[in-house]
Amino acid sequence: MRRFVACALLMVGMTACAVSTQQEIDMGQQYVQQINAQLPIVQDLELNAYINMLGDSIARLTSRTDITKWHFYIVDNMEVNAFAVPGGFVYVNRGLIERTQRMDQLAGVLGHEIGHVVRRHSIKQMQQQQGANFGVTLACVLTSVCGSEATGTAINVGGAALFAKFSRGDEAEADAEGVANTVRAGINPNGIPEMFQILIEERNANPSAVQNWFATPPLEEDRVAATRALIAQYNPAIIRSLSTDSPAFQRFKLRVKSLPPSPATRRS
Repeated sequence: MRRFVACALLMVGMTACAVSTQQEIDMGQQYVQQINAQLPIVQDLELNAYINMLGDSIARLTSRTDITKWHFYIVDNMEVNAFAVPGGFVYVNRGLIERTQRMDQLAGVLGHEIGHVVRRHSIKQMQQQQGANFGVTLACVLTSVCGSEATGTAINVGGAALFAKFSRGDEAEADAEGVANTVRAGINPNGIPEMFQILIEERNANPSAVQNWFATPPLEEDRVAATRALIAQYNPAIIRSLSTDSPAFQRFKLRVKSLPPSPATRRS
């Protein structure tokens, strides 16, 4: 840690210090403390067990074998959103879960967010946005010497602002990872374009509910076509053999819908 902090504080360019897996996890844990203090996290043990079971069944088969423990959280907010924090921490809003119809659709969202972690998109984004200040920010987060400012500025009611907006290329990469991740886990990837289609219909009927989800390009219409093209590269017989739904998911969704009304929106 001392060696890292010294390197970070002396960094004058985004490539001066590489971020190791352990540093990525440590940084994620610090962000999670702030996020969980500011966002209404669902505390239901049964719901948390299911979302972590489903998420882990996908994440443990990715190339990020260096992350040995993944964590999945449900945010008690009706806005449609999901985001991932460096180091293997994934958040899904209640509002998104309630729009799903089958297990493979939620799995596709999780596979996409896991893809952002696999590709280290948040780390790259922070490096690009902060340049020479990136090392200082890491030192602030990992040592708390700067207080909570570095993490506090990343958080808003719909998710974590820093972790919820990626470039067109990053989103396309995460979509591709999502397709591969779900197939690898034995889950039908068609849930991904189907979920995009559900959200397109929701946007037409109730734009305010999905404004955070649609804040980042590419448009979902393009993503439907792109993910379907990726899926078409697989043997159709294999795709048909993959899981699309389960009684456990339907019980999970009913339990989510039975939760008390979401708390009033908190804005930082």
